[in-house]
Amino acid sequence: MRRETGSWPGMLLIAGSAFAYSLSGYFTRLIEQDVWTVLFWRGVFGGLFIGAFVAWRQRSGLLDSVRALRGPGLLVTLLSALATICFINALRLAPVAEVMTIHAAIPFLTVVLASAFVGEKEGCTTWAACLVAMIGVAVMLDPGASGNRLAGYGFASAMALSYAAMMVIIRQNRHVSMLPAASLSAFLCATVVLPFASPFAVTTCGLASLAMFGVVQFGLGLLLMTLGTRLISATSSALIGSMENPLAPLWVWFAFNEKPTFNAWIGGGIVMLAVIGDVGLRSRRREPLLSA
Repeated sequence: MRRETGSWPGMLLIAGSAFAYSLSGYFTRLIEQDVWTVLFWRGVFGGLFIGAFVAWRQRSGLLDSVRALRGPGLLVTLLSALATICFINALRLAPVAEVMTIHAAIPFLTVVLASAFVGEKEGCTTWAACLVAMIGVAVMLDPGASGNRLAGYGFASAMALSYAAMMVIIRQNRHVSMLPAASLSAFLCATVVLPFASPFAVTTCGLASLAMFGVVQFGLGLLLMTLGTRLISATSSALIGSMENPLAPLWVWFAFNEKPTFNAWIGGGIVMLAVIGDVGLRSRRREPLLSA
């Protein structure tokens, strides 16, 4: 693991990324268009923003970076598009705090999938943290919830599994830049949902909000994370980046008075303690982080 050099620029970049990512629930509540139209324009604007950055960064090597994706990169593209579709649907159907509690458990789902499919070995403390996180999710869930809310849980679970599978693939192919895959996945998402969307039934104000959703929340969040992780240690990156999960419910609470339930507070707190505890213990043992 890299030594920490007190890189304030790196810390600020990761904090900015966490802030941008945490706006997912806010924009989902703010924008009144149907979920498929939201997904379409978010994919278009986000894909264009990331694609422009990749083209600027790679310049003459752009085609080579796309060709380098091959099978793993294409699979990441598919999984990312699926996760995005499930994530936005989950935010529309269930409270943001509850969706983000499931989202916070993604590193532990990654452990389970990596152990089952690629044979990665984890210590007892990490498995204990996995168990604690799952208990936190169980505490948060409301089995007596409405049909829409339960469907939101289902979409959130599918999103978490998709992201976890994506992380396993990325960890097995660290030598390949996945930024082109992120841009392609955004365009793929827009293409898949287009038959169900009404892209031209959007007002100018609505289009501006959708552009902000795609560019700021998705594109800028990914860009800042990519740049920041190169400047600070993986431990700092993981800890600062985890701020996304508690911040997301706060924005919708302040803006739309969507208060988290008592169970969401307790369950989300348990999951965050599991995440922070596991990151801290791995740092002391100099082990790779779940999110690396």
